[in-house]
Amino acid sequence: MSCKSLIAIAAVGLHVTLPCGPAQAADIAVMYPPPLRTVLSELIPQFERASGHKLAVTYESTWLLVERIRKGERPDVAFLTARQADDLIGEGKLVRRVDVARSTIGIAVRAGAPKPDLGSVDAVKRTLLAAKSFARNEGADSGIFMVGLLERLGIAAVMKAKSTLVRQGFVAELVAKGEVEMAAQQMPELMTVAGVDATPLPPELQHAIVFSAVVPATSTAPDAVDALIKFLRTPAAAAVIKSRGLEPM
Repeated sequence: MSCKSLIAIAAVGLHVTLPCGPAQAADIAVMYPPPLRTVLSELIPQFERASGHKLAVTYESTWLLVERIRKGERPDVAFLTARQADDLIGEGKLVRRVDVARSTIGIAVRAGAPKPDLGSVDAVKRTLLAAKSFARNEGADSGIFMVGLLERLGIAAVMKAKSTLVRQGFVAELVAKGEVEMAAQQMPELMTVAGVDATPLPPELQHAIVFSAVVPATSTAPDAVDALIKFLRTPAAAAVIKSRGLEPM
């Protein structure tokens, strides 16, 4: 069988042509944030088995990843929001991006609790005002968006008095523990937490966050990185992405 053989991954029904064999194998330094954890923790091992490449993963909040890159750290590929990617490209830290998935914002309640009414702008406002306690990110994209949304709805002051701010981690964990009634974050992050039910905001209030694969000029394994990005854009990988609360691109 030649090194450019067709490799099948039965777990997801994926058929993709990838380089194989020791001469082609490479080590890839990868950074990715919490919204992509469930997707990449499933797809990366499949890519490693199919390609022979090995990925060394750094997993942290996007703002911490950006900080590390600004201080000089250079992964072979980083998965960041498109906004962050463009900022780092403009600063000369990275050189190109490929969009991989789109994420949206939702509200989580404890599993078994009545589903929140998020069917309209007025319904969202009533639902948030009725909540006894609320949690959101502090500093991350979804948290920044929620600050603006609460101001637009005219309820920022009321919500501030009953809000818990989370700098890192999954805010829905507070809901699952019964520490807060509701929490807002990106849908894939909410769906990661057991014991909660997540509902997306309505289209008129929705905020889409695009995640991109971004590479520096100094990547030590450019061909392997290109193979990874190609892998993540296959139809079978897209099905996994969609099942984890993201929209493939």
